[in-house]
Amino acid sequence: MTPKERIFVAIDTPDINKATELAKALSGEVGGIKIGKELFTAQGPNAVRGAVGGEPLFVDLKFHDIPNTVAGAIRSSLHMRPFMVNVHASGGKAMMQAAAEAARETSEDLGLPRPIVLAVTVLTSMDDNDLSDVGQKGPAAEQVERLALLAKGSGIDGVVCSSKEIKLLRKACGPDFKLVVPGIRPTWANAGDQKRIMTPRDAIEAGADYLVIGRPITGAEDPVAAARRIVEELN
Repeated sequence: MTPKERIFVAIDTPDINKATELAKALSGEVGGIKIGKELFTAQGPNAVRGAVGGEPLFVDLKFHDIPNTVAGAIRSSLHMRPFMVNVHASGGKAMMQAAAEAARETSEDLGLPRPIVLAVTVLTSMDDNDLSDVGQKGPAAEQVERLALLAKGSGIDGVVCSSKEIKLLRKACGPDFKLVVPGIRPTWANAGDQKRIMTPRDAIEAGADYLVIGRPITGAEDPVAAARRIVEELN
């Protein structure tokens, strides 16, 4: 992969026109577009695919429910022709197995490439204190490793994780397990509400496969220039 192909830009807005404008402007500048709950809930699946156009799409809806429901959600999501989809690892082994199987079967039925199925470990907005508040024993890195190994054993292709756990998970889960890393902030960007962050270059050197970058690009005065600046830093 080229450095450019590793970057997925998070477009978080309910405004379909704004999302379409950003995706069109960034076409060819990055590896793909990540669409999450905000645009999906406001506009629906057809609008999401229309906004992104032909760009690779990361459908970031973090499904978390009983296995049958999550399998159905994965099947429905494949009509958006995603490059990547995700679930919450805390939903357990049976749920993740159902998600992986639904992705495989549905892609075959539709004649589409099978998407990369990811599991979310611990949100990058959470730290050890936050985990304690919800009754999970820290440190965060131990919980991330536990959930990542469970995901791998469930047939999931990789995880969404903090940059701080990249080296740990690469060692624990092997070279082929996909690591998709949000909370990426160039040195010239504001950290915002992310607590476990790293620069793009450091994350790639640590072993990340894909980087999810939002506000440093979408919130910039010139999003295309910001994306190009990050690619140049990776080069």
